Amino acid sequence: MAGAATPELRPNNRNFSSGPCAKRPGFALDALAGAFLGRSHRAAEPKARLAEVIARSRAILGMPADWRLGIVPGSDTGAVEMALWSMLGARGVDIVAFDSFGEGWATDIVKHLKLEDARVLSAPYGKLPDLASADPEHDLVFAWNGTTSGVRVPNADWIAADRRGLAICDATSAAFAMALPWDKLDVVTWSWQKVLGGEAAHGMLALSPRAVERLESYSPAWPLPKLFRLTSKGKVAEGIFKGDTINTPSMLCVEDAVDGLRWAERIGGLQALIARSEANLAAVAAWVARSDWAGFLAEDAATRSCTSICLKITAPWFDALPADGQTKAAKQLASLLEKQGVAYDIAAYRDAPPGLRIWAGATVETADIEALLPWLDWAAAEVADSFVASK
Repeated sequence: MAGAATPELRPNNRNFSSGPCAKRPGFALDALAGAFLGRSHRAAEPKARLAEVIARSRAILGMPADWRLGIVPGSDTGAVEMALWSMLGARGVDIVAFDSFGEGWATDIVKHLKLEDARVLSAPYGKLPDLASADPEHDLVFAWNGTTSGVRVPNADWIAADRRGLAICDATSAAFAMALPWDKLDVVTWSWQKVLGGEAAHGMLALSPRAVERLESYSPAWPLPKLFRLTSKGKVAEGIFKGDTINTPSMLCVEDAVDGLRWAERIGGLQALIARSEANLAAVAAWVARSDWAGFLAEDAATRSCTSICLKITAPWFDALPADGQTKAAKQLASLLEKQGVAYDIAAYRDAPPGLRIWAGATVETADIEALLPWLDWAAAEVADSFVASK
């Protein structure tokens, strides 16, 4: 009913953006007081801080000792592109695409790298393709979690243990919130700006021994720009994985990343981070079960993301609208919440179906999710009345 009273409780932290994401609970700028500002990143102390990001990340994620982990430019996008342009072309490749970023990797591989032996295993928003059809003789490129679709792969059972190809996994909205089976993966990428709420522009690139072997035994047919080069004189550039970076990093962002990692350690490490994200998903799921107007975009409960939770509007008044009307209504809903100072940046991704996207990663408190949900009901009622009245 239009004009209904607004809910009494508001989230303490109203930042529900899917990237950059909410800072850790209790964050304040004085946490960055130790940043090596104005120093060369190649000096001993700043380089040690870069190495600290690598070491703490490895430890929290439980990365195998024989994997390499480095800091690279360009956020997760840069890390994925480095892997694609440096390693693909040695054999056929299957690309799993169920959100806009998976589609983007498919475009790069098919239209820009122009690989002829490439298959795109695609599915519409809300679904997964037939994962079992992935060819173990092919390289595999996929996102563990679809940031724009709210769909995640439920496990890695579909990846062959005896695969000959490399499994290249974009894990940017999964790392630190979902368990990653390192034995089924060969390249894993993520960025600081997602689950630990770090600042943007820096990516992490993790390589298995099989990935390193590919780098050292295969040279792509195309030239590689300096920012993508992971080898020198036929050998992997080990400095990248010890705190050297290809270009100049922000030491302020580095300090922020260290702060997020130390917070993760204080609260109990990976299992605590996963538990916080799953608790947020559970709160939304309980609300959706009671809702008469909202549903998950992810159709299968086993594939619902616990970080980028995507909601669709299922009310009859919304279904009756033309496509442009649905887009307008969904944006109006998100705008109402922002004007009320309740939730920022929760409109669906621009390429996704009209709806809402709520970041629920580990830095988000479940109490803030629970405080947000009644506001969604209020805003939906306001928008519904305005559209019904306009007919």
